[in-house]
Amino acid sequence: MGNARLQSIHVHPVKAFRSLSLREVVMEPWGPAGDRRWMLIDDGGKVVTQRKQPRLALAAAELLPGGGVRLSAPGMEPLTVPVPRGACTVPAQLFRDKVDVLPADDAAAHAWCSAFLGAEVRLVHLDDPARRRPVDPRYALPGETVTFADGYPLLLTTTASLDALNSLIAKDGHAAEGPLPMDRFRPNLVVSGTAPWAEDGWSRVAVGEVVLRVAKPCGRCVVTTTDQTTAGRGTEPLHTLGLHRRLDGKLVFGQNLVPAGPGTVRVGDPVRIIG
Repeated sequence: MGNARLQSIHVHPVKAFRSLSLREVVMEPWGPAGDRRWMLIDDGGKVVTQRKQPRLALAAAELLPGGGVRLSAPGMEPLTVPVPRGACTVPAQLFRDKVDVLPADDAAAHAWCSAFLGAEVRLVHLDDPARRRPVDPRYALPGETVTFADGYPLLLTTTASLDALNSLIAKDGHAAEGPLPMDRFRPNLVVSGTAPWAEDGWSRVAVGEVVLRVAKPCGRCVVTTTDQTTAGRGTEPLHTLGLHRRLDGKLVFGQNLVPAGPGTVRVGDPVRIIG
C-alpha cells in the first residue's frame, strides 16, 4: 500500500447526470463539496435516475460559485440555474427516504430537464445537508448525514479491482462488452497502487489529510450496465459480479465511505490504510 495514490476525483452536481472530474475537492461532513446537491423528481415526487432514464448519462452539469449549476446536453441550449432563494420545501421520495427539497426558482429549469427527457420532471436542490437526510442507521454513526447520493457520502473504487473485474469479464466469455471504464461505477474517489479487492478489508483510510470511515461495500444496480458516453445498455458488469462478487445478496464493487473529518483531497495524494 506504500504506493497507493488518489488517481482521480469525480463529483455529480446533479444526481444521475454525467460525472465531473476535478483536481481537488473540499470534503464536507456529507461528502465532496458540490456532489449531488441537485436531482430530478417526477410528478409524483420520486427521484429520477439512470435506472429508468439512462439518457441522463448524456446530460452534464457544471458547478458554479455559490452552488448553482450550468446544465448542458446534446440538442439543448445550455441553461444556468442558481440556488433557489425561497424557503418553501416540497417532499421528495429518494428510494426509501423522504427528503424535503427546494424546487428551482425558474420554471425554465424544469422545462429544460423535461424537454431533454421527454417526461415531466422538476429540478430540486438540497438546501441543508446537515439536517435533511441521515445516513442509514444500520451503518452510520450518530449525526452522519448524506446529500442526494444513493446512501452514503462517498464511493471509492480502485483501479486494480477494475482490472481484475475486466479480466473476469473476458474469461467468462463477455469480452465483447469489456473492458469496462471506471465511469460505469460512478465513484467519487479512484485509488491506484493497491492489490485487487484490497479495499474489502479496509475500515479506515486516509486520503491526504482527510480520514474516511468505510461503512459497507457498495451494492451495484443496472446503472453499471449503462455506457456513460452513449446511454446504451448491456449485461456487464452485473453478469460477472453475480458470479464472483456476491455478498449478502448484493453484487458489490467499491466501498461506501463517510468522512471522519474535514479537509481537502487532491489528485496524487497518498492513500494510507489506518484500520
